Amino acid sequence: MRRAVFPGSFDPITLGHYDIIERGLTLFDEIIIAIGINAEKKYMFPLEERTHFIKEAFKDEPKIKVMTYKGLTVDFCKKQQASFILRGLRNPADFEFEKAIAHTNRKMSEIETVFLLTSSGKSYISSSIVRDVIRHGGDVTGLVPDTVKILNK
Repeated sequence: MRRAVFPGSFDPITLGHYDIIERGLTLFDEIIIAIGINAEKKYMFPLEERTHFIKEAFKDEPKIKVMTYKGLTVDFCKKQQASFILRGLRNPADFEFEKAIAHTNRKMSEIETVFLLTSSGKSYISSSIVRDVIRHGGDVTGLVPDTVKILNK
């Protein structure tokens, strides 16, 4: 089975994430959307709500699992018997950052990182931009899946 882990904080999940996940489904038998827990980070949405957003967005997709984890992503991948890490790239800065992480992960384990470019119409979307729009009472239509919009109107 070709199993991939798509890690992130998903605070909140965006249509950019959704794009990568949907396209990743054509490459993998299963994708684990892995919500990382970082006690040092301040989140806009609690873990339970972020998990709900994602589970609802993919409720009709049997090839998707949603899980949480602490610690190194490669350790989580090993525990889940995932051979791949799926990552999205929006721009050259993402590539440089993600490349360093991918090289480190590869040195630590046999896990391969697979990069997909975010579709051009979604490459500008980031969770930090979405959070800023929400903080200022803006409309997040076209930035996040409906599961996020419904809970934040």
